[in-house]
Order: sequence, then structure tokens, then C-alpha cells
Amino acid sequence: MTIRYLHTMVRVLDLEKSMAFYRLLGLEETRRHDSEKGRFSLVFMAPPGQPECPVELTWNWDGDSGLPSDSRHFGHLAYAVDDIYATCAALQAQGVVINRPPRDGHMAFVRSPDNVSVELLQAGEALPPAEPWASMPNTGHW
Repeated sequence: MTIRYLHTMVRVLDLEKSMAFYRLLGLEETRRHDSEKGRFSLVFMAPPGQPECPVELTWNWDGDSGLPSDSRHFGHLAYAVDDIYATCAALQAQGVVINRPPRDGHMAFVRSPDNVSVELLQAGEALPPAEPWASMPNTGHW
């Protein structure tokens, strides 16, 4: 099994203030995604010369009132895996609940024993949808 660190996500209430703070730490904006449809912005900031070590600042344009009460503005850790189905099956075999199954062959979420949300993303192209994942419902929240 191969695993590679991708990013850590934190929710921010004021994107400009948060970006200014991370710039004070020496981080630079490396990429950005603004979603009109989803009404959010993702800004990735990393130390100079280390674009592979970003923090993802997630700003929900309409606020964060719908978030689970345990979020505390920390979102998730994210990792790319070489086979999302095999990874989820191995985790599930060890008793890990797959909170958001990889129905799309691309993305899944699990939680650590300390309730930290972990996003798993298929490295490269998404795998073709497959059972039991394609019809598996979400469990809890992530």
C-alpha cells in the first residue's frame, strides 16, 4: 500500500485575515479554487519551495452555521492512495467505519479514534464505480 500526504484543511471565518496570518508565518498562496455553485473558496498556502506541504484554507461564503459542533474549524487531513477501494476495504476489515464511501471511485472519508476527519483520494484518475462502494450510504458525518 502506498500513501502520500496531500494537505491539512482548516475552515476560516475571514479569508483575508487568515491569509494575512499565514503570510506572516512565511507561507505563500500556491493555488486557489473559487466555487460559485458551492459558494466556497479553497486557498492553498505553503512555505516557499514546499508546495507539497500546504494548508488548505476553506472559506464558506455564507458562513459556517451548518457545521457539526465538533469541527472547531479543523477540517481534515488528506492523503492520496494508490487504490481507494483496496485501502477502504483494508481499513474496514480493521473495524474502521467508512463515513463517506468511495462511490465515485475517487474520494472517501474516515475518522481517526480521536474524531479527526481523514480524506482519502484516489491517486490519478478515479476508478470505475464498483460494489459494495457504489451503493453504500454515508455513515455519520466527516
